[in-house]
Amino acid sequence: MDRKVIKNLIFVVIGTFLLTVSVQFFILPYHILSGGVAGLAVAFNPFFHIDETLFANVLVLVLFVIGAWTLGKEFAINTMVSSLLYPVFNGLLSHIALSVEIPTILASFYAGLIGGAGIGLVMRTGASTGGMDVPPLIVHKYFGVKVSTLVIITDGLTVLLGVAAYGLSAALIGLVSVFSAAAAIDRVLSYGQGSRAKSVQIISEHWEEIVLEVSQRLKRSATVIQSTGGFTKEVKPMVLCAVSDKQYSTLMAIINEIDDKAFVITTDASDMHGEGFTYPSVGI
Repeated sequence: MDRKVIKNLIFVVIGTFLLTVSVQFFILPYHILSGGVAGLAVAFNPFFHIDETLFANVLVLVLFVIGAWTLGKEFAINTMVSSLLYPVFNGLLSHIALSVEIPTILASFYAGLIGGAGIGLVMRTGASTGGMDVPPLIVHKYFGVKVSTLVIITDGLTVLLGVAAYGLSAALIGLVSVFSAAAAIDRVLSYGQGSRAKSVQIISEHWEEIVLEVSQRLKRSATVIQSTGGFTKEVKPMVLCAVSDKQYSTLMAIINEIDDKAFVITTDASDMHGEGFTYPSVGI
């Protein structure tokens, strides 16, 4: 069997197990109004009185068919594996009681964190655990919107549906799991895809000194771009450089030492590739 297939299968198994842990140890015992198909079924039940299990099963089936048709054969196969493993893990973990008592808001946080990590692992294979993470994957494929952002939107709307039936307090606690799940998914999906860093633009009369210090002290190169003032029309050099998160404070110290009146713009760069980031520098 191909190594990539084995790796993807392991990710699907571990991810599905983590998702089941979040459900059995946190969501169900603490009655958390979370996102997902189960949350949607619970939210709709008081209004339409549809059996929650039947509603969830039908919705999962419909979304599986849509996902298989839209996202491809590999997605369908991997999702099918997760869908079969989920009830098995559910049956095994349902016999284990979590003995530690924690506040509901913490249970909501851990549910989102663990469940999000599980969903992220499965998504890294190009698959899905099924249910309400299928729409975010489809939108991401066609429009490029971040999966974690789409998960926040879909799960957030699901939780808000429960406000009328369960009250604002329960919905707010449920939102904790939504945001922690989105953060976990984002971390898992971006892990190993490049170094997190800062992109810094600097306009200063002493730009040459700044470039020299960045090269000597941070071992980073910089790009000098000729920029034109929108009002004055004056042409000034602008220094553009990328540094790791750990080096950012040192860079700011360098700038302040040389020119405390320098104009600086900093942008988070979540995916850096190339010399000095994904492979060692060969010289400055």
